[in-house]
Amino acid sequence: MSKQIGLLRVMVTVAASVAFVVTWSSGFIIPAFATVDVSPLTLLVWRFVPLAVVLVAVVLLTGAGRGVSGRDLRTQASIGVFAQFGYCVAVYGAVAAGIATGTVALIDAVQPLVVAVLVGPVLGLRVRGAQWVGLGVGAIGVLLVVRSQFGSSAAPPVAYLLPAVAMACLIVGTLLQRRSTVETGVLLTLTVHVTVTAVLLLVIAGVAGVLAPPSSASFWLAVVLTAVFPTLAAYGLYWWLLRRVGITALQARLFLIAPATSLAGGLLLGEPLTVVTVVGFLLCGAGVAVVLVGEAGRGDDDRKSRPEGVHPRSRPEHRTVETW
Repeated sequence: MSKQIGLLRVMVTVAASVAFVVTWSSGFIIPAFATVDVSPLTLLVWRFVPLAVVLVAVVLLTGAGRGVSGRDLRTQASIGVFAQFGYCVAVYGAVAAGIATGTVALIDAVQPLVVAVLVGPVLGLRVRGAQWVGLGVGAIGVLLVVRSQFGSSAAPPVAYLLPAVAMACLIVGTLLQRRSTVETGVLLTLTVHVTVTAVLLLVIAGVAGVLAPPSSASFWLAVVLTAVFPTLAAYGLYWWLLRRVGITALQARLFLIAPATSLAGGLLLGEPLTVVTVVGFLLCGAGVAVVLVGEAGRGDDDRKSRPEGVHPRSRPEHRTVETW
């Protein structure tokens, strides 16, 4: 029975990881179509505001926020400013500026190496030698996958800072979440992050004069797609996997996003896709495999990465929300 439970757990984790890569990649592809004639701020506002209303209603109806302190909500709000607001604004700005989706994903994919360097001094974790090798192999694969895309756009050089800003924001948000003693559950975490992002976007778009949405059906289709896939699905899976597999294994999975985005960009947007890309795919997969094998030998780093004496809350409502 224990073997069957273990196998089921592995299958669930693998399925969640595949879904995470696909949905997160969609966050690069959809804006490339949707922001051709529309300000990226306009799309972002209408991606987040209706979703925030729906999520707040769900939290109130289910009681998912019951017993959560104002301090916990403020902590999650600060994480959301970096992990969702800062990240999404920078990515949309980069794509709208004309940078190839694979290039945006490439710069974003440097994140695992940065996190691997920081998990020691910031979280007190040790990255094994084999994991360093896997991260390095994955980085080489990412470079190969999108090498042909550099210089293929008319975006100004300063625009290439935007993907770096996005990467930095997600890193800060991830590290803050891992260092935090707050255990709010995935549903409430998403609700707080989406709501604070929606409020900030409303203010900025209103000041910029780009709040009014177009009436085209394609715009509203993009709104629905970005709300469901890169927001609800991708971010929900990100925080869920962070708790389930640990920070190093999750960062390794991020290496697969750049190849997936490049493949989709080649098929849907006509971006460069060569034999070198295939080699890069293989290297990315090999790198992820090495990191995951090393992570399996490490054990559960969720307990190790928390401050001493801090344990997940055991209130029934939080256990219920966590299974969502």
